[in-house]
Amino acid sequence: MPSTVLSAATLGIDAYPVHVEVDTDRTLPTFTVVGLPDSTVRESKERVLAAIKNAGYQWPRRRVTVNLAPADRRKEGSAFDLPIALGVLVASKQIKPVRLGDFALLGELSLNGSVRPVHGMLSMAASLHQQGLYGMIVPTQNAREAATADGPLIYGVSTLNEAVEILEGDVRQRPYELNIEELFKSNTGHAVDFSEVCGQDHAKRALEVAAAGGHNLLMVGPPGSGKTMLARRLPTILPASTLSEALATTKIHSVAGALPAEQALVTTRPFRAPHHTISAAGLIGGGSYPRPGEVSLAHHGVLFLDELPEFRRHVVEALRQPLEDHAVTITRAQVALSYPARFTLVAAMNPCPCGYLSDQRRACTCSPAAIRRYRARISGPLLDRIDMHIEVPALAYNDLANKDGGENSAQIAQRVHATRQRQLDRFQGEPFCNAHMASRHLRNHCLLDAPGQSLLEKAMDRLGLSARAYDRILKVARTIADLAESADIRSSHLAEAIQYRSLDRDGGI
Repeated sequence: MPSTVLSAATLGIDAYPVHVEVDTDRTLPTFTVVGLPDSTVRESKERVLAAIKNAGYQWPRRRVTVNLAPADRRKEGSAFDLPIALGVLVASKQIKPVRLGDFALLGELSLNGSVRPVHGMLSMAASLHQQGLYGMIVPTQNAREAATADGPLIYGVSTLNEAVEILEGDVRQRPYELNIEELFKSNTGHAVDFSEVCGQDHAKRALEVAAAGGHNLLMVGPPGSGKTMLARRLPTILPASTLSEALATTKIHSVAGALPAEQALVTTRPFRAPHHTISAAGLIGGGSYPRPGEVSLAHHGVLFLDELPEFRRHVVEALRQPLEDHAVTITRAQVALSYPARFTLVAAMNPCPCGYLSDQRRACTCSPAAIRRYRARISGPLLDRIDMHIEVPALAYNDLANKDGGENSAQIAQRVHATRQRQLDRFQGEPFCNAHMASRHLRNHCLLDAPGQSLLEKAMDRLGLSARAYDRILKVARTIADLAESADIRSSHLAEAIQYRSLDRDGGI
């Protein structure tokens, strides 16, 4: 008699229920999986067969057919091992599960019958919450993650035999209990702090403005000036994640297999710093079986691109869509997936190929043509999408010798949080900040007086700014005014915003 076991599969960062149907008949012994399985699912036969035997059961000497319904969606991953194994045991009448309909099952099987963790558990647990189930049986290592979905009761199992005991009604263990609020509040903080940065007050101010308004930032300076050190401290002054943001970020990391085994929830804003050799699929997402890229792993956090001109041009140009739409859409022949990608971009580069064009102590050896070619690796349209361009000069001895690094991250974060709160009040609770304002918001909230209009007009003429750069200046000026607790954008706020367009100046930095 056929058996049906409820499981789930991921589709993008979401999931959907999958019914694992197993049938046996008295014909030539074979094992077939249908329902658009990938190679990992097809290989489950060897894992399931060995696990069943090593758990003390018999592999049926019959034809075994497994159908993964709905059959028109591609199934991938090893999470179907456990439900297939239990489906085979039920169909061959080796066990009598009185509670099979109460549970959904997920997990990979090892050859000795133990259960291993799988990716995407949070998404699958959240999806199965809609099915009205009593509980879920998952790998012990995934139990904490699954419990964050606040759905069915979660039972963690380490072996196939433990799963059988639960389905047969012999529940010896209690469901996994997790206080999500306490887990979310158990933020371990950051290992770095702004007080560790010597000097660079101008750059620190720019990072504060970027954090307060969610603006993208490009730092230009010689090697060793502290660009990477500054970028790594940006998450320490960003507002703390909300629970909904933490859950959304955790889903992405779980699906991508980037969630550490001991971590059930990403409580701090992510900081992603891919190497410049990364591919377009690695940065944006994609592949034969689409996976989230670095832009999605940085969702609600910071994406740092060091040595920006060294990235392949087509790779960085692919950032245009996520920078504008805050999402990535990956289209394949059978499916189109969308991954969220609302992040703050921070990039760093040298002013020239040798790196010492702006260094007062070392002479630059680059020709003007070499400098132009180096900077031309970054297109104008991409620069337009970066709100702020700043110079980070080489540090003087006095700055390095001064042990007082200035304000710490907590002090700066207080001002950033207060500024973000003003934006939430202004936009009536919409979950975005000044950097994400649309044209209608600019018309309502970025009005300039006569001196401000005159100043911006001169800047447009002298710097040859594009319409997009014009909008970026207004957004940054609005943030600077918010930091100053000013309802109006004043000329001083606008002048500071214009100073943050260094690469638009004639001759560059």
